[in-house]
Amino acid sequence: MTENPPLWKANVHLAKELAADVAAVLELSPPVPQAVLIVDELFKETATVEALYSEPPDAELLSRLTGHSVSVAALPDQDWIKLSQEGLPPVRAGRFFVYGAHDAGRVPPAVIPMRIDAGLAFGTGHHETTALCLEALSDLAKRRTFAHTLDLGCGTGLLAIGAVKLWRKKVIASDIDPVAVDITRQNARANGEAPYIRAVAADGLTHAQIRAGAPYDLIVANILAGPLTQLAPAIAGALAKGGVLLLSGLLINQENLVVSFYTPHGLILRGRRRAGPWSALVLAKPPA
Repeated sequence: MTENPPLWKANVHLAKELAADVAAVLELSPPVPQAVLIVDELFKETATVEALYSEPPDAELLSRLTGHSVSVAALPDQDWIKLSQEGLPPVRAGRFFVYGAHDAGRVPPAVIPMRIDAGLAFGTGHHETTALCLEALSDLAKRRTFAHTLDLGCGTGLLAIGAVKLWRKKVIASDIDPVAVDITRQNARANGEAPYIRAVAADGLTHAQIRAGAPYDLIVANILAGPLTQLAPAIAGALAKGGVLLLSGLLINQENLVVSFYTPHGLILRGRRRAGPWSALVLAKPPA
């Protein structure tokens, strides 16, 4: 029996200017990858996009979706996620400084430090969507305090921990993946915030603890455009009047689509942040 779960790597070699778009397609295509990386070949006009999976992806399907030849191969039995994270630099996003265990002792002054070890969950702060959410939370903290927060699709728990560090209030963090829930709990303990974070495995907002915590004055959902549109009625219903909704995991060209699912429920677009092809949206429900 192997100690680590098996991984597969999808690989596509292409022109450098196309790499970001292909990486975005891989991020959004089934099965959801554990990590996506662009390997920039210095002094060349080409790049390689690599994606790691916990289950074998369909090379033919990915080739059709990306418009490029995608190869898939099983990786040897090593903790590739851990190895890749050990080479990642710390991230500064808004007031936050996100670092891994290998960066302990490098935290600068005048920041909110968060030690995040991802394991097999998404969210180290290196992806644009996570950094955009951290920046948006930092901006929101300049204007008001939130007492009831839901982090929907919590991944590593990074955004839930960030909310606790900003407002010192309890947060419910949920994810459809039980592994992500366990990692969220571990990271909450590592950051000294375990008493403030209740992590639950849930598909959507039907879990009893999520329903009991509603209405929320802040909901953060860094997932994908598809689930964001499907969950719009439930998310809008769980948001308190005067509450704020932070959505990410979507591409810039999906902004209007996602917003169109929330405006019928009375939400108003208040702002947006962009990085590369990715976007984060801030919406608000008018007060009573």
